[in-house]
Amino acid sequence: MKVYVDDKQIILVGKAWEIRQKLREYSHQFEYVQQWTAAITKSIDLYKLPQKM
Repeated sequence: MKVYVDDKQIILVGKAWEIRQKLREYSHQFEYVQQWTAAITKSIDLYKLPQKM
């Protein structure tokens, strides 16, 4: 199973049962998809390197 994260979307790739299991997992942590994407975006921002000017 793979999870691809972009700024405004999350793509889950895998078998149907794997995707359902992963969604159940995430539903215990987050009530809404918006909360889930915000948390992911926030964690991605922590790992981004500062850009040189």
